[in-house]
Amino acid sequence: MPGITPTQPSPIKGEGKVNRNLGITLSLALGCILMFGLSLMAGKVWVPFSAWFGDDTGWWIILELRLPRAILAAAIGAALGLSGAVLQGYLRNPLADPTLVGVASTAALGAVGAIFLGFAMSPFVIFGSAMTGAASAVLLLAMLVGRSGSAIAFILAGMVLSSLSGSLTAFLISIAPNPFATSEIISWLMGALTDRSFDDVALALPLILAGMALLGFSAPALDLLSLGEDAARSLGLSTGRLQAIIVAGLGLAVGACVAVSGVVGFVGLIVPHLLRPLVGQKPSALLFPSALGGAVLLLAADSLVRLSPGAGEIRLGIAMALIGTPFFFALLVNMRRRSSWL
Repeated sequence: MPGITPTQPSPIKGEGKVNRNLGITLSLALGCILMFGLSLMAGKVWVPFSAWFGDDTGWWIILELRLPRAILAAAIGAALGLSGAVLQGYLRNPLADPTLVGVASTAALGAVGAIFLGFAMSPFVIFGSAMTGAASAVLLLAMLVGRSGSAIAFILAGMVLSSLSGSLTAFLISIAPNPFATSEIISWLMGALTDRSFDDVALALPLILAGMALLGFSAPALDLLSLGEDAARSLGLSTGRLQAIIVAGLGLAVGACVAVSGVVGFVGLIVPHLLRPLVGQKPSALLFPSALGGAVLLLAADSLVRLSPGAGEIRLGIAMALIGTPFFFALLVNMRRRSSWL
């Protein structure tokens, strides 16, 4: 009718947020590609892109030394970032981290035990021992928590495992039969990707990917759990089954990460915190960006440690601790300020 302006169709609710999340994910994917390329170039011997295919020496460095290391850095960073996002969503605790549940420390204990027994020169034995430790952690968590699916019981059981594994690791270091074994244990515990090969990639990558797939399956359940345990159960969520999936995923992903690189911390804490203000509070929306963000962070950190002055390089675990500790401190200060304002 004349004089009546037709109404414009209203935008779909959340469409802008979806587009923003897609843009963030694409940006992280691009950053991952760029950091992967930087990881292939960076080192004591800088190999520019122009020398990748025209120089036999440069190509050998890329193929034999840099490529397996970059693949592992991306996979480990993605697994730790995803694990941190899943644990923070499951426990509804912003300080949750893959090291919280004891899988990492128990896997480290298994590797330390192998080095203590004289298998320092056999990476296959060390890897198998670390995965045995991770599997033991999964079984112990299942026994300690039971079928309740309680997040509190899960945290307490993880703290018990972490404390016990850390104590046994310190005990083995204190009774090491010779200084060489002590040095090897401490060096391995610091975490590094130095001298990793495609054999290490073949051992670790399938397990990391399998663990990440299991953790990814938890996304819909984490969204339900954000409504509260009682509401989630009323909607049909089995918290015991969800806990079993998360524990198995962590055992595979985090166990394989520790088995191939040693202990690398703070990735699972830092990355979800940096991305949550950008992608929102929905747990499932944070998982894939956290995996990409973890890959970007660890690729960048591993490139930087190779550029450190001197003949050697800073251990990757030390570099992440230097990055993560100030972040953790700032996070605690920010949380305290918020609580005082409230």
